[in-house]
Formats: sequence, C-alpha cells, structure tokens
Amino acid sequence: MIEHIYKYDGTFEFEAGGSIDNLEIAYHASPSGYSPDKKVVWLCHALTANSDPEGQWWPALVGPGKLIDTERYFVICANVLGSACGSSGPASTNPKTGKLYYFEFPRVTVRDTVQAFDLLRQHLGIEKIDVLIGTSMGGFMSFEWAVMRPDIFRKIFFIATGARVTPWLAGFNAASRMALLADPTFKEHRDLNGGMEGLKAARAIALLTYRCEEGLFKQNEDSDDTVFAGKVGSYYRHQTSKFVKDWDAYSYLYVCDEVDSNNVGRGRGGVAAALSRVKADCTFICMSSDELFPPEDMRPLSDLIPGSDYHQVETPYGHDGFLIETETIAGILRPAFP
Repeated sequence: MIEHIYKYDGTFEFEAGGSIDNLEIAYHASPSGYSPDKKVVWLCHALTANSDPEGQWWPALVGPGKLIDTERYFVICANVLGSACGSSGPASTNPKTGKLYYFEFPRVTVRDTVQAFDLLRQHLGIEKIDVLIGTSMGGFMSFEWAVMRPDIFRKIFFIATGARVTPWLAGFNAASRMALLADPTFKEHRDLNGGMEGLKAARAIALLTYRCEEGLFKQNEDSDDTVFAGKVGSYYRHQTSKFVKDWDAYSYLYVCDEVDSNNVGRGRGGVAAALSRVKADCTFICMSSDELFPPEDMRPLSDLIPGSDYHQVETPYGHDGFLIETETIAGILRPAFP
C-alpha cells in the first residue's frame, strides 16, 4: 500500500467548535489506485495505529495474495484526526502562526474524523464501499459512518469495539490524562518532546486494558525466590519507551478525548435508534477475554442491527486478540472475499 496525503481545500468545521482551513488526511491505499470496477475495502484502525495495515498492524491479513488482497481489491485505510501518524492534529503547523497548534487545535470527535473520511471518499470518487472493517477505535468510526451514510456500505465488520464509550474505558482515559498533566514539561509547549515521561505512564495505563490477567501470566517472575516482582514492569518500560519514539503527548491527549466522544446515539435518540438506520449486512466479532469490549456488551449490541451475526474468538490475549488471532478472524472474514 502507498501512503498519500489528501489536502481539503475548504474550511473544516469541528463538532465541538472551531475550524481549520488546512485539513490533511493521511491514508494508505492499493498501488493501482481506485477504479469503479474494483471492490472497495476500507479499514478503520485502532487508537494509536497508523494507516498502514499491510506493513504495520495487520500484515497477516492485508497485502498482495493475502485475504484482503491489495492487488485484487482497492484497499484503503485513513488515519484519524488528532493522531501523531500524519493527519491533522495538535502536532500540525498552524499556517496562521507558523507554529505548532498544540491546544489551539480544535478538540476532535469521532464524528469529525468520519466527516473527514467521507470527504476523502468523495474526493476519490468512491460511491460504494463493499466492505468496511472497523477494529477497536476504528469500530467507533464504522458505527458512526454506517449511521451517517447508510446507503454507501454493503458489508461491515465490527471487531472488538463499541457504539458508545463506557465508564470503564472513560475512566482509564481519565487516568491517562492525569498522568500526562502530572508531567510539568507537558504544559510548557516548548517542543513535541514535552510530556514524554507522562506519556510513558499514560501508555502503561492503556496497556493494562489491552491484555487480561491470563495474557500477562507469562510475565510472572522466573524464580520463586525473587523478592520484588519486576518482570512485568520491565516489559511495560520497554513497550512505553518504544511507543514514545513515534508519538507525542499532545496527540495522545487528543485521541483519548476522541475516544471519550464516542456515542453514535448522540443527537439521534440513543444508540438503538441510531443503529436502526444501518442498512448494511453486519458482522460483530468479539474477543472472549476482551475487558474493554467484553462479550456481554458486544452480543447485545449486535442484536440492535437486524440480521447481524455475532462471532466470539476464544483468546487469552484480551483486547489485543484482534491483532493476534488473525487466522481465526480470517475465517470469519473470508465469505466477504470470495
């Protein structure tokens, strides 16, 4: 897949207020480009993933000769607004000042990102999306888009996701914000290195939600004689140190806020009323040990869209199962890729 930047030439208005005139959307797409005779597959990524499923986060499923064949289909994935991975956000330059936006960038909602995605769709001339796949936060976009533009989708897969942010998830985001704000360099806005230690702590909090107790068991101490448990802490320090090489604290704050905005029923009479507008054939895929979007939440959600089917992937890897259990997930996706 090849990376592109779409530059919108109008004024983009944000749901919570504010606007910008230089909106950019980073996206990856099949090398051959879009043509009406090709099946369109649109992927929506998770919180801190980027727009490159082939090279970064779903390589077992996406690419030439893979189930989601980038040569046979027109495959596209766009980066959410507010992210550190290419689309407009607080780490972008404000053309009016020549400086980074930081907190002058408008707060972003799920609905804003979907509006941006739809602008990209129209720019590319895509009238119908044959398969929409939303994983984790990408599922938020998929719910919103399916309600906002119900006539353009044929098949939708909602994977390890929800239609409204839960207090459980919002609570972890609140803890992450507290970690960011506890770092005094975060508020200084000197450069994008501000808040790095706070970002590490915030990411460690998030990592707790991505696995489950069973999935962390391999981080148990190797010796029964160890005095202080340190293996899992070492694992977290390693993972968070890697993470901050690609992310800044300001963008992380913005995408956490974006997660908290997730409510497909806002202004539409609630989630059930909103989902009644969906016209696509829908499949829900839940990870059995997911503590963010557990089966007891996802199964009832699937009942709100008539004709939907529900699959549960048995996994010890919690929410991260959608990244790991690719063979099982491929079996569920396969009928959409004959």
